[in-house]
Amino acid sequence: MLNHNGYAAYANSKIMTASPAELTLMLYDGAIKFCNIAIAGIEENNIEKAHNNIRKVEDIISEFQATLNHKYATADDFNNVYVYLKERLIEANMKKDKEILEEVLKHLRTMRDTWKEVMKLAASQR
Repeated sequence: MLNHNGYAAYANSKIMTASPAELTLMLYDGAIKFCNIAIAGIEENNIEKAHNNIRKVEDIISEFQATLNHKYATADDFNNVYVYLKERLIEANMKKDKEILEEVLKHLRTMRDTWKEVMKLAASQR
């Protein structure tokens, strides 16, 4: 139990000291992790595991939507992608469809990897 508390304190500290860019990266990583767990739930025929983790991915995407800065034209483009991903997640959850989740996972990975490149570029320009 002590080890778990130490990890929780470390994770909390990491979140509390992260920049907005790092928090965004953590959210992408979390969405990818939960999507993978949902796929495993479907493969294991564990409906509750699949459902709960699909909902976690939906919640992260909702957070992305809520934090879009609409003074930039690209915000609408990102919102359209997020709407599409949420629609696919709902369909995957209703059908417990692993292929749909793999499609969503592909998009999430691409977005995460692009975000990492943006972070590198921004860091090199400081």
